[in-house]
Amino acid sequence: MHKLLLILTLALAASAQASDYYVAPDGSDSAAGSKAAPWRSIARAQQAAQAGDTVYLRGGRYVYSAGENVCPSRTGIVNGVTLDKSGSEGKPIRYWAYPGETPVFDFTAMKDDCRVKGFNVTASWIHLKGLEVTGAPQQPENHLNHESWGIWINGSHNVFEQLNLHHNMGPGLFIKDGAYNLVLNSDSHHNYDPYTSNGAGQSADGFGAHIKANQPGNVFRGCRAWANTDDGFDLINAFSPVTIEYSWAWQQGYLPGTHTPLEAGNGNGIKAGGYGGKYVANGVKHTVRYSVAFDNKVAGFYANHHPLAIDFINNTSFANGVDYNMLGIAPDGTPLNFGNLRNNIAYGGKLTLHTEGLDAAHNSWTLPAPVSAADFEELSITGWDAPRQPDGSLPVLRSAHLRAGSALAGMGAFD
Repeated sequence: MHKLLLILTLALAASAQASDYYVAPDGSDSAAGSKAAPWRSIARAQQAAQAGDTVYLRGGRYVYSAGENVCPSRTGIVNGVTLDKSGSEGKPIRYWAYPGETPVFDFTAMKDDCRVKGFNVTASWIHLKGLEVTGAPQQPENHLNHESWGIWINGSHNVFEQLNLHHNMGPGLFIKDGAYNLVLNSDSHHNYDPYTSNGAGQSADGFGAHIKANQPGNVFRGCRAWANTDDGFDLINAFSPVTIEYSWAWQQGYLPGTHTPLEAGNGNGIKAGGYGGKYVANGVKHTVRYSVAFDNKVAGFYANHHPLAIDFINNTSFANGVDYNMLGIAPDGTPLNFGNLRNNIAYGGKLTLHTEGLDAAHNSWTLPAPVSAADFEELSITGWDAPRQPDGSLPVLRSAHLRAGSALAGMGAFD
């Protein structure tokens, strides 16, 4: 009896062990999915993967020339990759770059005449790590739509880590709905939507979260957004609280790689709220902390007509059109200043706009002495796109760090 019980216990333990699968650009979906015989597609791996399993994606280019589905109309949507199988709590399904390699998902060759989601993520409890996503296209003859998307999300409890999202014709990563998603140590840059219906550059944000009510816990942490034609981070129409922390945003609102302004591109580093310029009674408070914005066409940190005070804590903003713009909106639609500001630094350009009367007692612009370059170890707009540290965390820079003895001690993103 004891021997039988032992055998059953071992069998159950073996069945509970997670499996590893492998995908490679030169693989075959009729192979075994092993390291020696990898599959070709992430779709084939998803068929096999169960909660707790890991799919290792080998380095190289995964090129897509058509969507999984057909455009239902010229204003419809097609998906390059759909991830719709969920893991479970404590047992996510992991889609990870093989250590030391970079899998590149390239959607540039897709010619579908409608909007494109490079990755359409509707699953929950999954973890994407180390992937590069590029080229989610618009078609030049189709000006009926807004953006396409590098990664589009409608799921919960997911982690998106160490992603490199670039040259998409729309946002690099967009959370449409879902709760408790973490976007961690990821970059989104050089995204430009030249064929958007309301003007070239109007909708290509680095990161966006436009979630509905009762979807809390979405966080952007350790992320960088630069050279995007609209905004670096955009929380417009988010009806659940979102946190942006330890993140950097620079050079939004220009033709990517230049300082040529785009008329339609909004050009804010972190646009932290708002509901399309209209007052809503059920707006929510977002939090932006320990973040840096600089060299953005319009504002470093922007409240965007939000109907209540957003928390801006320990941020550094310099060399923007305006460093902090706290334009809010009253119930009758008239402008009103809103914002809770503590320990923020502003330097260069116009320091603040719409901050009169706010809860802003301990910020650099309220000190007796003005901020000067001497307060910083270095102040440069270059070098911020340096390689990340081996664990994916932000590079260590001297720029915008305070000198010992500065009166700004305890303020800013690097206090």
